[in-house]
Amino acid sequence: MPFVFAIGPVFLLFVGGQVYFALRFGAFLRRVLHNRTAAIAAIALALAVYIFVFASYVSTARDPHPPYMTWHEALINAPFLWWIYSSTLGFLVVVLIWLIRAVAFALRSSGKLFRSQPAAETPPSPARRQFLERTAAAAVAAPFVAGAYGLLWGRLNVQITHQKIPIARLPRAFHGFRIAQLSDIHIGPYMSQDEIRKYVGMANQEKAELIALTGDFVTWEADPQEAVVAALSGLKAPFGVYGCLGNHDAWADAEGSLTALFAQSGVHILRQERTALRSGGDSLNLIGIDFANSGRMSAGPGHLNSRTLAGVEDLMSRDTPNILLSHNPDTFDRAAQLGIDFSLAGHTHGGQLALEFISPEIAPSRIVTPYVAGLFQQPGGQLYVNRGIGTIAAPMRVGAPPEITIFELVRA
Repeated sequence: MPFVFAIGPVFLLFVGGQVYFALRFGAFLRRVLHNRTAAIAAIALALAVYIFVFASYVSTARDPHPPYMTWHEALINAPFLWWIYSSTLGFLVVVLIWLIRAVAFALRSSGKLFRSQPAAETPPSPARRQFLERTAAAAVAAPFVAGAYGLLWGRLNVQITHQKIPIARLPRAFHGFRIAQLSDIHIGPYMSQDEIRKYVGMANQEKAELIALTGDFVTWEADPQEAVVAALSGLKAPFGVYGCLGNHDAWADAEGSLTALFAQSGVHILRQERTALRSGGDSLNLIGIDFANSGRMSAGPGHLNSRTLAGVEDLMSRDTPNILLSHNPDTFDRAAQLGIDFSLAGHTHGGQLALEFISPEIAPSRIVTPYVAGLFQQPGGQLYVNRGIGTIAAPMRVGAPPEITIFELVRA
């Protein structure tokens, strides 16, 4: 429901942003081009270009997206998506500035009403006014600059995060055991086969004992599934490569076919299944489940409920630590109640367009889950939410760089 209520305001901001910046651009052209006819011609040309790009994007939005960059994606779709998201956020800043000015005006007006004698008016300082105008202009321009950064660099600036995970009953043979996690691949023009192979090489260089893939290999269609499996088939680890499926894999109707393709390449997709990892007479219990439905998001019928995880208790081992691969981090509450020692999840992209360096609450993913990124702990278990390497909707990352996580299990 929070997701549904967020759509209306976002749509209004989008429409308002298009109108506002169109009017500002028109005013700029009229100011620069002193000839009225030339200004009108320039405005008409800009409008025609906008309509063409908009129509071109919409007409191809539902087409299958190839697992490589195309000229259309690079010259039409990417700039258009940059503009849409940046102008929407820029108009949000404009609205906030309007509100601040309205509150300041209301406070000044109310102060005048309650004064016993009218105070002498202080003429506004030109320098102060200029400073405020420049500050407001910089604030409105910031989303456009951040969007360009997120498109050209932020989405490619992969970070390798090292995280120690203390487990109280970890067997001695698994002390120092390393797990590499990749998540949210979303193969497509902005996450090509070649790009995925580069990240595969980065993960292999870490020489982890086990590699975990936590879902969303495709996005809206199953067409590029062979390409993503081929790209990920280069992952190598002594204890093998295991994974689970995400909500986009379900929405693309690719769960069964992805599982079969991965099996042919030696990758084990665990679907409400478990496997024992054995070393020197000791073992770990690895569990994998499909996307678990929550009140905020559903992958359709036939999927577990994140609040109950019915049947997962039967997959647990009482004598060894249990590790859960679950794309949806909302399963953590129930997993901790069951005593699952460590959960690996993805799904959120860390917010993708996040401003958590300003406030922990400014991340779109908080609409769907409180577990956005990083390590979380509760009595009974721990959760790590990987930011993933791919993107959806906006091919940009701001404040949430893509991530490959290397876990080291240690005896608590």
